[in-house]
Amino acid sequence: MSFLKSILYPKSITLDNGKVVKPPIRMNVIISIILIILIYLSAKITGFNFSMLIQGGSEFFKFLTRMMPPNLGFAKDVMNPMLQTFAMSFLGTLLAAIFALPVAYLSATNMNQNTVTRTIIRFIMSIFRTIPVLIIALIMTYIFGLGTFAGMIAIFLFTFSIVTKMTYEQIEMVDMGPFEASISTGASRFQSFIASVIPQISGLYLSTILYNLEMNIRSAAVLGYVGAGGIGTLMNQSIGWRQYQNLATILLILLVSVVCIEALSRQIRKRLS
Repeated sequence: MSFLKSILYPKSITLDNGKVVKPPIRMNVIISIILIILIYLSAKITGFNFSMLIQGGSEFFKFLTRMMPPNLGFAKDVMNPMLQTFAMSFLGTLLAAIFALPVAYLSATNMNQNTVTRTIIRFIMSIFRTIPVLIIALIMTYIFGLGTFAGMIAIFLFTFSIVTKMTYEQIEMVDMGPFEASISTGASRFQSFIASVIPQISGLYLSTILYNLEMNIRSAAVLGYVGAGGIGTLMNQSIGWRQYQNLATILLILLVSVVCIEALSRQIRKRLS
């Protein structure tokens, strides 16, 4: 106990005037102890085994050898599903961006003074953010049937909740001076929002949309596992039929597509900043 106390509490310092000063408790030591305990408990619960990790690593490289060389002749069969994946990601993100702005306005504390409606909207958005997009897509296939439309709706709902949260947080941090000046001229709160708040958040708002588009193309690639269409359906078939060289072609085309979209998105964000 005394050893732990000596670690947590530094020695007192006696000043020239005889006054004794006690330094504050070492918070970094407490945080380190908590992290060590959490790491230990996490490893215990998940059954972490370092030797098994090394053995599994060798199996990973064996799996990669089965994928080589990629079957480039299969690329023509990948293009249409890849186009579907991009289309449902783009449309879902675009619709989410359109609907997120007014809902973010109603969710921001400095715009909407009604606590009840603000709390209800935030709670609904939290529900959609909590449910993984794969589960949302599975539910949508039961409602709308199999295909890319269900995948697009799933991407829209999940992205809508994410963009809404990030946007209303940006709204709450804007300079309210122009907004209040616009109100004083007789404009409504929503008119003042459009005139004075949107110009302040437009750059971050567009950057958020582009970032979500990048993420959605990645997540849309696996929606085919639950029947939501796109390139994920081909991936599921290739793995199920042990056609690993076809899988390599799918992953290669997906990688090139994502890298190109990221590069384009990066250039657009640079121009906005």
